[in-house]
Amino acid sequence: MEVIPAIDLLGGKVVRLYKGDFDQVTEYPGAPVEIAAGYSSAGIESLHVVDLDGARSGNPAHLDIITKITSTVGMAVQVGGGIRQIEQARAIIAAGAERVVVGSTAAKEPDTVIGWFGELGPDCIVVGVDVSIENGGDPIVQTHGWTESSNQILWSLMDKYMEAGARNFLCTDISRDGTLEGPNMDLYRECNERYPKARIIASGGISSAAELPLLAATGVTSVVTGKALLDGRLTIEEIEEFLQSE
Repeated sequence: MEVIPAIDLLGGKVVRLYKGDFDQVTEYPGAPVEIAAGYSSAGIESLHVVDLDGARSGNPAHLDIITKITSTVGMAVQVGGGIRQIEQARAIIAAGAERVVVGSTAAKEPDTVIGWFGELGPDCIVVGVDVSIENGGDPIVQTHGWTESSNQILWSLMDKYMEAGARNFLCTDISRDGTLEGPNMDLYRECNERYPKARIIASGGISSAAELPLLAATGVTSVVTGKALLDGRLTIEEIEEFLQSE
């Protein structure tokens, strides 16, 4: 399992939201490129970038920053936020990103995104599935910055994508995101039991290094963490054994 730091961008600055709420924003000092360079110099090879302005508007807004990170820092970058059309995905890959994370469109228009596989290839696309789980029920995929429900059960959507050749899934329990309450181990364990050939990327709730081996035991390929690293609750030294990518 690889640990991948997350940088969330809002207005050109690095921030974190609490449970995806744009009214509960924590801003962090340092330019995005500087923060990325710091991770790279510590031996981290991959970076997860979220364009929050893009997620809210449907128009990616930070191609300049993404280009600077990929061209000057040299990390393997995956980018999500506001990717609703293949032209937007092309632009992000042209900016140097290795993968694009497609969430709302992947949930609302799966046939459209599956169609992108022919041009971009399934390895370049990460299907982002942000889920809400109410009272122990089925995980329901949320869209548009978590403000709308797709009314789709996670398993039905993943079935469709797996049959079409998708392999990369970024799975977030939105009730855990930005909370430092710990990841939803049961969710990731079930993902891997149902889809052993999928590459599951866990996201949301990481609070300490003690959770990493437990998360690795669920079978996830990697984990994205933002707030824990930015707040210093998780240190580079503590994640060294999880920095080697495949």
